[in-house]
Amino acid sequence: MDSLPALEPPLPRELSLNRQLQSDQAYDWLRAGWQDFIGEEMGASVIYGVFVFFISSLLIGGLFWIGADYAFFPALGAFLVVGPALAMGLYEKSRRLMNGEPVGLDNMIFVRTKSPYQVLYVGLILLLLCLLWMRAAVLVYALFFGFHQFPAFTALLGSLFLTPSGWGLLIVGSLFGALFAALGFAISALSVPMLLNERTDAFTAMGASMTLIWNNLPVMLTWGGIVLVLFIVCLLSGLLGLIVVFPVLGHATWHAYVAIRGAPDSPIFAPAVTEPSH
Repeated sequence: MDSLPALEPPLPRELSLNRQLQSDQAYDWLRAGWQDFIGEEMGASVIYGVFVFFISSLLIGGLFWIGADYAFFPALGAFLVVGPALAMGLYEKSRRLMNGEPVGLDNMIFVRTKSPYQVLYVGLILLLLCLLWMRAAVLVYALFFGFHQFPAFTALLGSLFLTPSGWGLLIVGSLFGALFAALGFAISALSVPMLLNERTDAFTAMGASMTLIWNNLPVMLTWGGIVLVLFIVCLLSGLLGLIVVFPVLGHATWHAYVAIRGAPDSPIFAPAVTEPSH
């Protein structure tokens, strides 16, 4: 009698990274971030926001002091790129609140991550991306106004908003800025919380962030829109809004990471070729 063939395990199925989240889930993250902000150790979150406001004001004031005020608008776009990396302490507070651990300002300043030093690599890449964006902004300006010395800030505003060349610069520059901001958002929005909470390397975390965002695009587009609108509110308030808005967004980003990442030990990247085991 012929024996039955040996059983082969089923081929691994393709990973499904779509968390089936509705777009309005992004508002739940924002509400959760607000609760983390006003909850335990609210003062620590406020101090964190004051620090970000102070550094941002100092950098912008420095641009005007050294006569580089023409870089004001590109610098605002650069802030959107590096923002997630600046919120590490806020992620730590939300993580501790979620796990029932004690929270303090010292925990938020001296953050102990599961992947030490890897955040520095992400920060370096974001910094290089910002420098590339600043150079691209200069080239876009030259495309519409030629290779001339940059005018004073008030004259630059007049050229931007009152001339056809300025309107074209605003449109094209905004498109280029959106591309750089979208890339920075894709590689950092989830990678920085992941490096805090998981043991992995920077490039794997950035790739995972892009993959998870792509597979949950509707809700992440909504989240990106919320971030942009609140950032504009901060600008209209003379950056004072950063004292509250930045911590709330930082806390909310942690909840976005938890909702989209799933279990920290769940795989994100499927093997390129699936083969049966022997």
